[in-house]
Amino acid sequence: MRETDEIEIDLKELLLALKKKILIILLVTVIFAGIAGAVTGFLITPIYSSTATLYVLSQSTSITSLADIQVGTSLTQDYIVLVNTRPVINKVIENLGLDYTYEQMLGKITVTNESNTRMLKLKIADPDPQLAQKMVNELATVTVRRIANKMSMDEPSIIEEGYLATSPDSPSLMKNTALGALLGLMLSAGLVAVAFIMNDTVRSSEDIERYFGITVLAAVPKEKGMMKHAKYHQEPSEGRSK
Repeated sequence: MRETDEIEIDLKELLLALKKKILIILLVTVIFAGIAGAVTGFLITPIYSSTATLYVLSQSTSITSLADIQVGTSLTQDYIVLVNTRPVINKVIENLGLDYTYEQMLGKITVTNESNTRMLKLKIADPDPQLAQKMVNELATVTVRRIANKMSMDEPSIIEEGYLATSPDSPSLMKNTALGALLGLMLSAGLVAVAFIMNDTVRSSEDIERYFGITVLAAVPKEKGMMKHAKYHQEPSEGRSK
């Protein structure tokens, strides 16, 4: 005969157990939210970004046919590769007198092309918002000149220069605080639930029937107040009988 151990969870009792510990759960939630907010505000360096936009087709290039549009799209992909080349990035470092290596500078740059457009977006992220703005504008200038010199084409148009960011891209104080609160809530509620499930103490007649298969015919309530009262009145009579 094979015996299997099954754990039956009474959801009503579990909810009551969580309700009894609601103050502790809320306290842990607030503590975790505070820790996450403090770490985000004081220990994590904020990162700012600035973006410049190029239009890769010059005035002398027509887009009157599908072939011209396809050429423009292909050129956009070429320009994305060109932006990340060592000569372009090293020129930006040299012009601004930056104390960055090529690899460090490359890690700050993001080049994207929005779908179905000939728009090239150059984005640079840095802890200094003013430096991020200077770097992205210099990168745009160096890029268009490099394209004109090395690809025998007119310079693309810079249709939007980099802006000065007023708020960091990361980290997000609100997001991290909310994640900390969620973690604290899940952790505290989970520990209460595990403690409830692992507690095999017999607490009611239903537990006796569930665990031992014995039907309870009667139950005698135990009241501490009545027991103390009975003991108080019993002691004098015992003293007189001696």
